[in-house]
Amino acid sequence: MRSEVLSAAAQKKIFLSPDALEMVLSNSHPMEFINTVLTTISANSMFVDKKDIMDCIAGDKIIFECPKTIAPKNKKNLDLKIMPGTDVTGESTCEGKINDFANFFKSRFYALKKLIESRRDFGHAMPIEKAIRLGRETKIIGMIYEKKDTKNGHVILKLEDDTGMCTVLISKDSPNIKEIFVTDEVIGVSGKSTSKGDLFIADEIFRPDIPKNNNWIASDSVSSVAFLSDVHVGSYTFLKNNWEKMIQWLKTNAYDSDIDYLVFPGDIVDGIGIFPGQEEELDILDIYKQYETLANYLKEIPDHIQIVIHPGNHDAVRLAEPQPALNEVFTKSFDSNIMMVSNPINIKVEGRTLLSYHGKSIDDWISGVQQLTYDDPIKVMEEMLKRRHLAPMYGQKTALAPEKKDYLVMENIPDIFVSGHVHGAGTGAYRGIKMINASAWQGQTEYQKMHNFNPDPAIMPIVHLGTGKMTMKNFNN
Repeated sequence: MRSEVLSAAAQKKIFLSPDALEMVLSNSHPMEFINTVLTTISANSMFVDKKDIMDCIAGDKIIFECPKTIAPKNKKNLDLKIMPGTDVTGESTCEGKINDFANFFKSRFYALKKLIESRRDFGHAMPIEKAIRLGRETKIIGMIYEKKDTKNGHVILKLEDDTGMCTVLISKDSPNIKEIFVTDEVIGVSGKSTSKGDLFIADEIFRPDIPKNNNWIASDSVSSVAFLSDVHVGSYTFLKNNWEKMIQWLKTNAYDSDIDYLVFPGDIVDGIGIFPGQEEELDILDIYKQYETLANYLKEIPDHIQIVIHPGNHDAVRLAEPQPALNEVFTKSFDSNIMMVSNPINIKVEGRTLLSYHGKSIDDWISGVQQLTYDDPIKVMEEMLKRRHLAPMYGQKTALAPEKKDYLVMENIPDIFVSGHVHGAGTGAYRGIKMINASAWQGQTEYQKMHNFNPDPAIMPIVHLGTGKMTMKNFNN
């Protein structure tokens, strides 16, 4: 190596002093080191000593690093599209007539009936009208009209299909007695009618559910999708400092971290007139200005990220679900590459099925089911998955629009299921599905203080589309 270094110097008509030569040879990459030195030494130099070498590398933290090949990171082609039949925008036909409601519930019933009958352990159901007259073991599918608990500890369900109604008894000794039942969900029941035909004794309960063998299968995708729910721009409790920290982090890290997709699951602004006295809690009193302000915030997000936005109950669209995408009168100041879609929405992103739902029905689940609480919205989402429906209970706080089909039925099995609304932050998994409650960017409101509710804001969930790894990036510090 000594002779090679001297030869390289001689070719440049440069002679190294013994100290300079020893310094070169002491480097872990002598040839690369001497070549670097030779290219920086003045052309008028002939004799080079140790000081000359020290001078030419002065200010370097490391004397020399072997040159690295810098491969340019090509901008990838994004792969995101709305799944057909899942966006109500431009497809709404309901007029609120009786017939609309009848068709709406029929759509729900037949869609969920099909899912139950596709279960390997169920098979074909018999119409209720025929089953109650048969007097032998059979299976029925119906929508729960009413649920009661008897004094003796039994559960009574009123179940109906398109042929009739029957009373289903679940004995207190049945393993199904602790099941959660909500009105308007569709279930399957195996059992037998009494001789009088006035009672159907249940042996087993079946739900549409997610198949037990459903799993997350790793893919070769290197991209990640992030979520920013309940931004509430316009509220005086909007966490602007935390938001700016998040934006700065995206600017610095999103590209190298392969965050290529960003989904907003509703309540992107605080809105106007959402609740009595709201104007006292607003920093921006004009709804158009709220959206314009958010649009300017979003311009700071790195350009390579595909953004998808759908509304929530605070946004300027109809309150009844499914909610169509925001109208262009509110979104004209947004960049044209931002996708405005309905709530809920099914998205196909790099081979993964993503179900995004704002989550207003979580209020109904929690008020109607004793076992569910705001402290654990992930448990509520699991109950939705079991029933393959986002908001089965009709006539509660969540208004439902009687469309020609029930857009809140989960006909597609999602790989990722995200919701917001309750300003909580959490993750979970159910039969291979990644569940996320996507935090908020609003501090504690007066209403939340009254109810002693502490939100979990300024957290951005991130899901890797290849591995399924979920990360909760906290911007509270």
